[in-house]
Amino acid sequence: MSGQPPYHLEDQIGFVLRKASQRHIAIFARHIGELTPPQFAALAKLAEVGDTSQNQLGTLVAMDAATIKGVIDRLKARGLVALTRHDGDRRRLVVSLTSEGQATVERLLPLAKHITHETASPLNDRELATLMRLLSKLT
Repeated sequence: MSGQPPYHLEDQIGFVLRKASQRHIAIFARHIGELTPPQFAALAKLAEVGDTSQNQLGTLVAMDAATIKGVIDRLKARGLVALTRHDGDRRRLVVSLTSEGQATVERLLPLAKHITHETASPLNDRELATLMRLLSKLT
């Protein structure tokens, strides 16, 4: 394809996003080794919004139904969340934080803020605001 610029993997958005994600995940694991980022996201969102359906929680944390089910099952096995049937719709599962889950979130939120700060440390405040604005346009 003459006239077209050559394809360089390092110039592709997916590759750069994956590298940035890998960096963030490594920082996360160094500070919060007891949970995966999806598990922490589920706990943090539950702390923010309160009891909610399993499907709604998945939507709120951008996980499909199968993924959020696995995350919730692992959190339940660790005693961090509880599942109950919805009063009005017995097919619907409601997820809530246990007291241990609430304590875990409260303990980890300051670490999560530090992780965000460390992940973004190569950027100044203006660059970070621009990056977040641009990434939000892609979602």
